[in-house]
Amino acid sequence: MKVAIIGATGFLGTSLVKEFASRGHQVTAISRKAEGETTENVTYTKADVLDTDGLAEVLKGHDAVVSAYNSGWTNPNIYEDFIAGSVAIVEAVKKAGVSRYITIGGAGSLYIAPGLQLIDTPEFPEEYKPGAGAAREFLEVIKNEKELDWVFFSPAIEMHQGITTGRTGKYRLGLDNPVFDENNRSYMSGEDVAVVLADEVENPKHHQQRFTAAY
Repeated sequence: MKVAIIGATGFLGTSLVKEFASRGHQVTAISRKAEGETTENVTYTKADVLDTDGLAEVLKGHDAVVSAYNSGWTNPNIYEDFIAGSVAIVEAVKKAGVSRYITIGGAGSLYIAPGLQLIDTPEFPEEYKPGAGAAREFLEVIKNEKELDWVFFSPAIEMHQGITTGRTGKYRLGLDNPVFDENNRSYMSGEDVAVVLADEVENPKHHQQRFTAAY
């Protein structure tokens, strides 16, 4: 398959590129700076997500688009920029004529109790609320998208560079609620997030819905 990955040089993007390429897919790795070495299965390309026409040209001919777009955790305008960028990417995907679109949001919008999302609990870190809030709002936006075969992926509650399990290839799936293990922990490595999403592209199980995964 030919797969475009947006945000390809970031934490998750790097794992996605590696996973898809290792499976023999042709990967177009898209980022702001296109930093990366083009190989047999990977072509690095620079693109601005807000330039919908330019991005659409890059995306044309792909079987699927996976977005790990992030407007920057230290960006003071992360809320507005994330939503604007995410909406622009959706428009570019549609203009490109690609029907399968997977976007990675946050765990903040997962429901830990009826009517209670993780982001609204007292324990949720204040510094992550703008980014998590933007991802939650974009989930509500994309729910109204009827043209694309979209998927919104919420990672495990703990999914960061400090998770050092590496690539295990093991995971359990959920929808709107976090997946917890026997120790009441919801966690997953970036490498295994890439496994989850590569599996989803190869064998689609979710359509126009949100899902999550953890160990």
